[in-house]
Amino acid sequence: MTEALTIDVVSDVVCPWCFIGKRRLEAALELYAEKHPDAPAPQVTWHPFQLNPGLPPEGMSRQDYVTQKFGAGGAQKYERVKAVGQSVGLDMQFDKIVRQPNTLAAHSLIAMAQPGPAQDRVKETLLQAYFIDTLDLTDEKVLLDLAEKAGLDRAEAEKNLHSEEAREFINAQDEQARRMGVEGVPFFIFNKRVGLSGAHEPETLLGAIEEAQAAATA
Repeated sequence: MTEALTIDVVSDVVCPWCFIGKRRLEAALELYAEKHPDAPAPQVTWHPFQLNPGLPPEGMSRQDYVTQKFGAGGAQKYERVKAVGQSVGLDMQFDKIVRQPNTLAAHSLIAMAQPGPAQDRVKETLLQAYFIDTLDLTDEKVLLDLAEKAGLDRAEAEKNLHSEEAREFINAQDEQARRMGVEGVPFFIFNKRVGLSGAHEPETLLGAIEEAQAAATA
């Protein structure tokens, strides 16, 4: 196989299972490289999905969000996902998150980057900022600092955050994912042939990669 296999990942930057799924995908890709040392590295592209598209641009209080979603004591719902996160090296600070953001702006920054390592840096930076550093992703200065940290041009990122065209592009991609039947994230599409929903273990993701690879060469 001479062409790199493609992996399209539909996810949100405020979805803890998406962060866990990213780590498990990275582990699956390491397993793939070990088993197929002569194959080119798969090309990963990140696509937007807004868990809460109805949130206002300024977001809302995280505490109010959790209470509305789960009721009183809703924060306890995150104990299991915190433990799973720790199993893949993520110490997510759910109790320190102050703001639940609308993620349209964050997704527009991810879309600026070329798929592959450059886009992965932006995605990783935003996930780390929200779940580990508990930064406010509704704050434009915070977003610009993060964009610059991830390697984007700050001036271009600022222009992008104020672009109606950029927002329309993200909304269109989000709607396309829903039309495809994506209801929960992360959602993985391997070589446009094999779809898999959920933050599965690396071995399961590897199996899907190899299934897509076999279908491509059949």
